[in-house]
Amino acid sequence: QVQLVESGGGLVQAGGSLRLSCAASGRTLIFYAVGWFRQAPGKDYEFVAGVSRSGGTTTYADAEKGRFTISRDNAKNTVYLQIDSLKPEDTAVYYCAAYSGIYAPRTRSGYQNWGQGTQVTVSS
Repeated sequence: QVQLVESGGGLVQAGGSLRLSCAASGRTLIFYAVGWFRQAPGKDYEFVAGVSRSGGTTTYADAEKGRFTISRDNAKNTVYLQIDSLKPEDTAVYYCAAYSGIYAPRTRSGYQNWGQGTQVTVSS
């Protein structure tokens, strides 16, 4: 089993940037594809971005292409989500999740391991 811990969230003004981190322990992250999801108040989980085991393939929610960048450093057992040009509607709890396959699914049901989430709040 792999344990995931997110960090890097916080309060930021619209137009700013954040880099979220997803640090893994227990089992090396090279065995997993990783996805980032978010949940805004009163809304369902939403896929944001995913990265394959090797880091060679990345996927994004169509609406977020260009502002979100997912990357991974397997040597550090960490996956990152860079968010630029933040908008108030990006306010949510952001979760990373690990999938024991090559590519990161866009649906929650494919993921076996989840972090506790990190809060991102964007003020206008």
